[in-house]
Amino acid sequence: QLQLVESGGGLVQPGGSLRLSCAASGFTLDDYVIGWFRQDPGKGREGVACLSSRDGTTNFPDSVKGRFTISRDDAKNTAYLQMNDLKPEDTGVYACGAVRSKCSNWWYMYLEVWTQGTLVTVSS
Repeated sequence: QLQLVESGGGLVQPGGSLRLSCAASGFTLDDYVIGWFRQDPGKGREGVACLSSRDGTTNFPDSVKGRFTISRDDAKNTAYLQMNDLKPEDTGVYACGAVRSKCSNWWYMYLEVWTQGTLVTVSS
C-alpha cells in the first residue's frame, strides 16, 4: 500500500524557516516525482515544489524560488521541503504527493498518493 507520512509545519515569524518532511512507505521514491503543493480551503491545488528522483529535475513557482529547496534522503525514503525567509503569504496547508510522471508545472494534478496536509502559519 502506497503511503506518505508528512511532518513539520507550525507557526513561524516572518523571515523564519521551517522544514517539512514526507516519508514514503510501500514504494520507493526512485521512479517518482515527489513534491509539495498547497491545498487551502476553498481553493484549488497550487504547486510549491517538486523533485524528480529519476533525473534530479526540480520545479518551483516564482513565488518561492530562491527561498524554498527540496531534497530527498534515499536511505530514509524521505523527501524534505526547506522553507526559508517565510512570508505571511506563505501561510497555508501544505501537502506532499508523489506520481510517476515529470516534474512539470502541473505535476500535482494526477497524484498517485498524497497527504492531507499540514498547516504552515507565518505571522508575528
